[in-house]
Amino acid sequence: MSLIRVSDMTFCYEGSFDPVFENVSISVDTDWKLGLVGRNGKGKTTFLRILAGELSASGAVTASVHFDYFPYRIPDESATAADMLDTWKPEAELWRVCVELSDLKLEADVLYRPIGSLSFGERTKVMLAVLFSGENDFLLIDEPTNHLDQAGRESIRDYLCKKKGFILVSHDRELLDACADHMLVLNRASIEVQSGNFSSWWENKEKADAHAAAENEKHKREIDKLKAAADRASRWADQNERTKIGFDPVKEPERNISTRSYIGAKTKKMQARVKATQNRIRREIEEKEGLLADIETVDLLKLNPLAHHKEMLIECRNLALCYPDANAPVFEDLSFQLKRGDRLFLAGGNGCGKTTLIRQILKNAGVAGADCRAQITAGTLYTAPELMVSYVNQDTGGVRGSLAEYAERRGVDYTLLLTLLRKLDLSAVQFSKNMEDFSEGQKKKVLLASALITPAHICIWDEPLNYIDVFSRMQIEQLIKTYAPTMLLVEHDQRFCDMIATDRVEL
Repeated sequence: MSLIRVSDMTFCYEGSFDPVFENVSISVDTDWKLGLVGRNGKGKTTFLRILAGELSASGAVTASVHFDYFPYRIPDESATAADMLDTWKPEAELWRVCVELSDLKLEADVLYRPIGSLSFGERTKVMLAVLFSGENDFLLIDEPTNHLDQAGRESIRDYLCKKKGFILVSHDRELLDACADHMLVLNRASIEVQSGNFSSWWENKEKADAHAAAENEKHKREIDKLKAAADRASRWADQNERTKIGFDPVKEPERNISTRSYIGAKTKKMQARVKATQNRIRREIEEKEGLLADIETVDLLKLNPLAHHKEMLIECRNLALCYPDANAPVFEDLSFQLKRGDRLFLAGGNGCGKTTLIRQILKNAGVAGADCRAQITAGTLYTAPELMVSYVNQDTGGVRGSLAEYAERRGVDYTLLLTLLRKLDLSAVQFSKNMEDFSEGQKKKVLLASALITPAHICIWDEPLNYIDVFSRMQIEQLIKTYAPTMLLVEHDQRFCDMIATDRVEL
């Protein structure tokens, strides 16, 4: 057991005028299972890359352990994991990797298959097996469950629960609750380390935010009272001062020139009271400042779903889809109905055909640019006539160029797009950048924002929450519960599904 100390760390990307980190100092134990959370763009991956030595920051990182980073780079997808072992982790022994694979419920022969032929889940498990096969390493794990199905996520969760000595970046609340015993949180204006998992941290945060808001209101009321008192005392002092020189002997016979010194002393006392009150106001303002700096204010999103004249929007009857060059169908004998107001989740393992089905539905509905190579070989697929669809693709490859160019390509209102992105906590600084420089989470928010402002009878979202931070996930949950749009979704965030789904279909 030893400590990792980060002292006065400051980092800013070249060409950017806003620092990612500024004078950060924290200490963490190498035996901890540390969950790392924060808004998209706050620097979670950057922080890991600084620890790994891939990026250079001012300040100091002191540690007696070696840092290793997941995911590993794959320069050639035709190579096998066994070929890449010396590149990924030179000190790793093959037998240790095989032991870790066994814990991940994966056969060792996966090491000798081309990496390009492995599924997302197999790649993740192979890399984790290599990652944990060393000694005296502190491991930096960056979003291991993206694109994984529910079974894959559960197996990764069970595996990480048995391990220690890592930082885990994830937006999956179930994973963080199960695997983390400490939380490292990149707040809006600070960085904190707290004992416990995500749920215990969130409960403490809600209490702290409520206390900060109450203290802020108390200070505001006190400042208002003090300002009124200072104004009143100042006016009295001014009025008193004006009576020092010039008076009407008829109206004020008791006054004479000798009273001027008394009036001057009285005025000085009043002015001293004003000065003391102003100093109290300044102290109250200083105590008030910063109270709300770390509060996560989640703006409410709005959605105006269109009502289709048909109740039945999509219906599958004994449907089978097959690619032209395949020997077996992607799936067969699939039947379900999607009616107005339903929120239907497509469930099933990676490769079972969820995305293929979505593409076929989009093609059937006549969505511009929709294409599906698979063909219907049995059964029927019905989509309501003139069905307007709001689609979120799991792939962010089309998010490029400027936001203005993207809005024009998608045919959405540019100003409305920027407004919604601000509500999703994308800073105005990002608006002038090319989207190739965005984080994956920020790109996904662009896809979601453009989908939300597209008039539609149905929202078809394919893994919309990949890379999206936990605060925005809660925001989207609230949006869906408030406006109850008709939806067809693929999503593996179990907590999100439990809160949103009206029904599920297993492929």
